[in-house]
Amino acid sequence: MLICPFSKDSDSEAKRKGQTYEKIKALGDIRFCYLWAQSSNINQETRLSIDLYNSSTMNVTSHHLNVTSQGKCSRNAQVTQVVFPVLYTVLFAIGVILNLLAIKIFSQIPSNTTFTVLLKNILVADLLMTLTFPFKILSASQLAPWQVRWFVCRFSAVMFYSTMYISIILLGLISFDRFLKITRPFGKSCLRKARVSKFMCAAVWAIMFLISVPNVILSNKKATKDSVKKCMGLKGPAGLKWHVISNYICQFIFWAVCILMVMLYAIISRKVYQSYKRSKSTDSKTQRKTKAKVFVIVSVFFVCFAPYHFVRVPYTLSQVGHVKECWKLNMLYYIKETTLWLCASNTCLDPLIYIFLCHAFRQKLRKRIKHTGTATCSRTTQSMTNDNEVTESVL
Repeated sequence: MLICPFSKDSDSEAKRKGQTYEKIKALGDIRFCYLWAQSSNINQETRLSIDLYNSSTMNVTSHHLNVTSQGKCSRNAQVTQVVFPVLYTVLFAIGVILNLLAIKIFSQIPSNTTFTVLLKNILVADLLMTLTFPFKILSASQLAPWQVRWFVCRFSAVMFYSTMYISIILLGLISFDRFLKITRPFGKSCLRKARVSKFMCAAVWAIMFLISVPNVILSNKKATKDSVKKCMGLKGPAGLKWHVISNYICQFIFWAVCILMVMLYAIISRKVYQSYKRSKSTDSKTQRKTKAKVFVIVSVFFVCFAPYHFVRVPYTLSQVGHVKECWKLNMLYYIKETTLWLCASNTCLDPLIYIFLCHAFRQKLRKRIKHTGTATCSRTTQSMTNDNEVTESVL
């Protein structure tokens, strides 16, 4: 039995609109009960209270659903406007420093190997992703006008996700390159030529561009202060459909790369284990350490990207109306935002790959640190010498 207690005139008003109480009761669906309430002229302050009685007598109230007569779900403002903006601010500060330093070092390294080309492309993707953080911070904290939120929905968020999947594909290609280096150290392959890797990187950027552009074009509804609160409000039917399709494409990309990496690293693990196991191995200690370092790639991949993709599909379904209860919507939102922050932390963790696996990068970094230390020491010594000269002249 479904009971929808509203104001006294709600039943008569519903009958006038052709949605009678009897019809809704026969449907036995909370959503239809809610639609009936929407069709009535109920005061905004009136809460929707639904008692659903089945064999075990279960009560569902507005406190549990967190649904008002306007169908809006409220979220914890401290989490959405304070916690997440602060977390992204930390990532932005660290990411800018690390990526600018990496750009300065990579600018001195020629792109004559597949590995270097792939790392440079990851660096560009990370830098572009980092540049989207300020807009996300201002939008989430509500420190900027609503037009910034519109910019985030239509452009900034699209760039964020595009660069994220570019990084995922490139990590897969780097894993394959390391696989070839370990399993066939003296073998020749066209895939390990710098020219081929440049072509593959260009193809990756082009494909992700083609997937992303419709999300920009189809977010073409008139933007208002209310419509930009949820990015889906800017999309028409075609935009919503493409949003779902593009999400499934991106899911496919992630899981394809994930499966590839699991297979590659299973073989790499066996090779590394055999290398350590041999008591009279021809591999030197340095070579074995180099082989072990390749696990940095798979660690960064799974820490940053795996949690988000476990929650991505149910969250996308909630965006297009397949999930109705507010507590489920909010739970999915908080989990999605937390795991999305882990994805963004990729911009700070990728430099670990540069340091551990790129010998040329590591050498340049050491020289830079040594040069900086020497310069600081020289300035300190010069300052002390000048102070001594001044003291002696006074004496």
